[in-house]
Amino acid sequence: MASSSSSFSSIAIIAFAVLLVVVFTGSSSAQLSTHFYSKSCPKVFTTVKSAVQSAISQELRLGASLLRLHFHDCFVNGCDGSLLLDDTSSFQGEKTAGANNRSVRGFKVVDGIKSKVEKVCPRVVSCVDILAIAARDSVVTLGGPSWDVKLGRRDAKTASFSDANSTENLPSPASTLSDLISRFQTKGLSTTDMVALSGAHTIGQSRCLVFRDRIYNETNIDSSFAKLRQDQCPRKTGGRKNLAPLDLQTPTAFDNNYYKNLIEEKGLLHSDQQLYNGGSTDSLVKT
Repeated sequence: MASSSSSFSSIAIIAFAVLLVVVFTGSSSAQLSTHFYSKSCPKVFTTVKSAVQSAISQELRLGASLLRLHFHDCFVNGCDGSLLLDDTSSFQGEKTAGANNRSVRGFKVVDGIKSKVEKVCPRVVSCVDILAIAARDSVVTLGGPSWDVKLGRRDAKTASFSDANSTENLPSPASTLSDLISRFQTKGLSTTDMVALSGAHTIGQSRCLVFRDRIYNETNIDSSFAKLRQDQCPRKTGGRKNLAPLDLQTPTAFDNNYYKNLIEEKGLLHSDQQLYNGGSTDSLVKT
């Protein structure tokens, strides 16, 4: 893997790491601590790290998947692990909501990590804390910045399909710049925060179904890049599930090429390119 921050600017490293602590700590930060399990489960960090590294070594894409699971959990009613819950007779879970259905992945990996943690300290560590650690370890494993993960969250016993299905919580790939700014503001995050956190799209992939309209109908896109994506994503039929990397240059390395691609109009998603499209966030992308 690339060494941490080898091509990632120091500003971006600090911004991304600090912001992940802020957004994924939430309102209960006074109760959370990096030492929460120091006595009850001192091996939790090493256990999760080893499991994450093993999973990513088998499939590099899982790094992005684990980070995305954490984001999609936290942006719907806070970091509570509700995204991990299956449907029950009393509630419909969040896995089949529009932003998640056949899209979020890595649940079996989280289950596997949980099993390993249970062996070293049974019934101590919450699933949501495991997800928080796994997200950090995924970024680091792929060459990105590290941050101290505060722990002590408790797992939700219910989930909300309607909240997860609302674009008021999880932004759509078709979002405008104003939409993105608004969605992050509702979580107490500034425009700068939003642009920095969007850098997570330096890893991962997206389905043809999600970016098809952009590569055929939008004008703020590099023509050669559009043609490249069109080869695997037919205009009208077929190829819905075909995947393309969010970062054309280094799709499995956590660096700042995502932003460089935006400046060259090579953002894969409509919402990505909105960050550099003659608007108020252009200068932040350059930074």
